[in-house]
This record gives sequence, structure tokens and C-alpha cells, in this order.
Amino acid sequence: MILLADGGSTKVDWRLVEHDKEIKQAYTKGANPFFRTKEDISQELKTSLKPLINGYNIDAVYFFGAGCATPEKNNIIKEAIADNFSINHIEVDSDLLAAAKGLCGKEKGIACIIGTGSNSCFYDGKKIKENVSPLGYILGDEGSGAVIGRLFLGACLKNQLTPGLKEKFLKEFDLTPAIILDKVYKQPMANRFLASLSPFLLRNIDDNTVSNIVYQAFNDFYIKNVQQYDYKNNEVHFTGSIAYYYQEILRKVGNDLGIKVGIITSSPMDGLIKYYAEEQYQKIKI
Repeated sequence: MILLADGGSTKVDWRLVEHDKEIKQAYTKGANPFFRTKEDISQELKTSLKPLINGYNIDAVYFFGAGCATPEKNNIIKEAIADNFSINHIEVDSDLLAAAKGLCGKEKGIACIIGTGSNSCFYDGKKIKENVSPLGYILGDEGSGAVIGRLFLGACLKNQLTPGLKEKFLKEFDLTPAIILDKVYKQPMANRFLASLSPFLLRNIDDNTVSNIVYQAFNDFYIKNVQQYDYKNNEVHFTGSIAYYYQEILRKVGNDLGIKVGIITSSPMDGLIKYYAEEQYQKIKI
């Protein structure tokens, strides 16, 4: 029995799995070690996760998360888990590797995440071989919910939207230009605020000014990230909420650029469960 975790910037999706069967599912807050301490994460696991899986004999934990890119940061997660569970085998790695394993399995391909943030890599079927740095929503994160939200707000406040859409948006979210500037420049987690605008954009995707913003954001993602890999000889797969809900435009932009778009999922978890079920089966055979 293993515990799998897919940690994005907003939430962590936990699955207790036996062979290829899901036994339990739970969610905790995003556990990015760049923004949260070991003590903070440990306390949340104690109150929100541990009571749900007490009594189960767990052999290993595989945690994949945003911000898990260095041994130092990975140890924050590892120690928080070890504080709460007596498990000998704990692996912590990036959410990008989770995407690669969940989307590509043991085949090579280009794996991408487009959610609150964005990232991409070339995966050889075992490891990430190439990675264009995402750089975050200020310098990079093209195509992400945060960047699409930023581009929309810029167009909104500079009166570049279809007449009436700006007023509709400000009224629905009870916002003013002054409040928006405060949320973006002074309050913490501006990326989450920007990404939280996505449902409004999705509801208004038939508006040309909105669809053009989304199209251009995805176009930038492909050009600045995907086209730096061997995209002509490999399919490009996506996971993440933005990729999933805007997949019609995402596929159109890829097609316009001559890029072969493969799987698009909202989460890599189903693929991860399959990946580790096959790995366990291979161990049993040996």
C-alpha cells in the first residue's frame, strides 16, 4: 500500500493506493516549501490528513510538489511527513516529474503543466532530461492561470476589452482599480488572485477580446517553452486545470504551430496510480 501526493500551488491531492485500486482520497492546502515551513506543513498533516488514514499499513510515500526542486526544499516536505507517519520509504520530487510519469508513463515525450503556474520538460521515459525554467508569473509562466489573469487585468484597466465587459467583471468581483492594484502589488499570493479570475474568463470565452488573450498566452507558452524541445518528433502532453478547461484553444494553438498535442488531463494522478501499479507488478514478477 502506498500514499501518492500531487501538490500544486493551491492544494495537495493525496491518494491511498493498494496495487491499482484507490482506497482513500484527501486534500490539504498547497505545500510549496518556498512558501511554507516544515512546522506549518507538519501541523496540517497532523490535523487534516493523519486522521483519515490511521490504521492503514503504508509501505511508501511518493510526494510530488510545486517548489520541490532542490534537496533542501524536498527535505522540508520529507521531514513533515516523517513527523506524522512511521514510514521507511519517503520520496519527494517535483510536480513536473509527476506530470511526466502520469502523462507519459515509461514512454518518452514532452510533458507540460498549465495550472496556476506553468512548466514543461522533455522526459525520456525514466527521467527529466531537459527543462526550460518556468521563471514564475512575473518573468515567465506563460499560459498559466496567473499570467492569463494578469494579461486580462492589464487589458481591463487599459480599456482594451469589449464595451461593457470591464464593468461586468468589476461588478461581479466587487473590485475597483485601486483594490486590484492593492491585491497585485501589496497583498501576498498575487498569483492565486490572478488565477482565481479564470472562471470568469471561461464563462466569457466567446468574447473575442478574452479568447485572444488566452490564445496569445498559449502561443507564448508553445514558442518560449515547447519549441525548445524536439517537438517535431515527440507528442506534447498537458496536465493542469487551465490546460484541461481551455483545451479547445490549447489544441488549436498547437495545431496552428504544427505541434502534435496528445493527452490533456486535469490531474496526473490517474496516470501516476497506473505507473506505480505497473512498477509494483514488475517487482512482484522479479
